[in-house]
Amino acid sequence: MGRLPHLILFLGIYLAVLALVDANVKSVFVFGDSQFDPGNNKYIKDCGVQANFTPYGSSFFHTPTGRFTNGRTVVDFIAQYMGIKFQKPFQEVHQRLQKRSRKGILIPANGINFASAGSGLLPTTNDYEKVTTIQVQLQQFQGLIKHNHLHKKQIAKSIYLVASGSNDIFSYYFLPQTTNLTKQEYVHAMLQETSNFVDKIYKLGARRIAIFPIGPMGCIPGRVLINKAPINRCSGIVNNMCKYYNVGLKRLISSIPRKYPGAIGVCGEVYNNVQKLRANPKLYGFSNVSEACCGGGPLNGMLQCGSPNYKLCKNPNEYFYWDFFHPSERTYRLFAKMLWAGGKKEIWPINLKTLAHITLPFS
Repeated sequence: MGRLPHLILFLGIYLAVLALVDANVKSVFVFGDSQFDPGNNKYIKDCGVQANFTPYGSSFFHTPTGRFTNGRTVVDFIAQYMGIKFQKPFQEVHQRLQKRSRKGILIPANGINFASAGSGLLPTTNDYEKVTTIQVQLQQFQGLIKHNHLHKKQIAKSIYLVASGSNDIFSYYFLPQTTNLTKQEYVHAMLQETSNFVDKIYKLGARRIAIFPIGPMGCIPGRVLINKAPINRCSGIVNNMCKYYNVGLKRLISSIPRKYPGAIGVCGEVYNNVQKLRANPKLYGFSNVSEACCGGGPLNGMLQCGSPNYKLCKNPNEYFYWDFFHPSERTYRLFAKMLWAGGKKEIWPINLKTLAHITLPFS
């Protein structure tokens, strides 16, 4: 009998810890671009934006998966924190559903990833590369609902992660001939598409919506592709446009609970935290926050990783950037930790861990 109180205490602590680890939400639906793409583009015929070749994926999967980094993305780490498997690419699941060719087959209980590298908020962004626009990604999600591949309970009790807009802003400077809009008009068009996306996905049943602002695109190694962009410092012009969009996005996210009853909008502070890490590289274990680990030319930003004559660094973990556009797996891990359990300076009004556990009306 003397050991019984100790056993009860142990069980109490064990259950308390288990409750903290076991997320209430076990499903994630993902939309966006190459930051989140798990390999959708490799299934798209004639798509010109690819990472299905070495050395992509070399640090974790030990084979190319279509992810635009050397290992896992933020979405993958979030899935691990939630205790669920990585979300499969929509295109992979879609092919499987087509082979079975009948309605009512449910998709994986852990959710699905629709993100397509190269896509933007504007339908015309990189359309010549045959990427899947975020509007079409939403239609793909809607199609799964229409054909009874998704249960209503899963739709309501899932987290929706959205990261898009970087390619729009990069294209504005890299391919200026593709638009006649002023910077302000262009950003307002982006914000309108974001607003449309939130409105439609809410009507489809989404309630936990996490949207990530744009990071400082003027600092990526790939800025060297932009005419007259500086090499020895970030491009202030490009970064100012990113910040202008982010101000409008934060206003939109703040309005979600008021505009959409029962929903909550979460905003990850991407821009400021990228700059925080880049300003204090040694503190976060980086030896290089300017050049890409893999690529070629100035800053290793002129060539895509894996292209002929590319160069590869010895230790990707010491580099903030993996290739000309994308962070390394280690950088993604740091950001995932901030988004999952960070404070108000990292993500607001609540972090993703809280979002996964919180009980919302109608969910």
